[in-house]
Amino acid sequence: MAEAVILVSGLPRSGTSLMMQMLSAGGIPLVTDGLRPADAANPRGYFEYEPVRRMKEDASWLPSLGGRAVKVVSPLLACIPEPCPCKVIFMERPLHEILLSQGEMLRGTAVPERLREENEQLFLVYEKHLAALPRYFARRQDWAVLRLAYGAIVEDPFSAARDLSLFLGREMDVFAMAAAVDPELYRSRL
Repeated sequence: MAEAVILVSGLPRSGTSLMMQMLSAGGIPLVTDGLRPADAANPRGYFEYEPVRRMKEDASWLPSLGGRAVKVVSPLLACIPEPCPCKVIFMERPLHEILLSQGEMLRGTAVPERLREENEQLFLVYEKHLAALPRYFARRQDWAVLRLAYGAIVEDPFSAARDLSLFLGREMDVFAMAAAVDPELYRSRL
């Protein structure tokens, strides 16, 4: 049986980059391309892989990534072919914090009134999307899912690292994983 692909997923600004950092520190090989540079919003980098953006057109490459971690925002999870054994690490964060973080990241490119209107629309879209995910996860018999709250990881990184090691069924450097968490980067909270 092929080794499962490790999917790091969640909504944008939910902590997926932090999770990629933790996995890397624990010894998991990452699938990234470094095309999107680090910036003030993500000073340690985004850990993205360009082909993920085109998954609606072609996701045939994904099953070949067994044993490695790749970041896939949750709206693209439905594009993953079946079967494709995956261990999904799903990052959760309160929607208001996600939208606050997105707003802070975009503040220089949009007027505040427009951001407020867009946030109200995004909140409804994200809320509906998140409500549908448990049914989708249950339908994917080839997936195992671990849901982790961003705030809980920042609060107790060692427990999160231990849970990840158990979920992935690998011996990992949980101390290095916990050390990858910088509480100072949890800036957009309510």
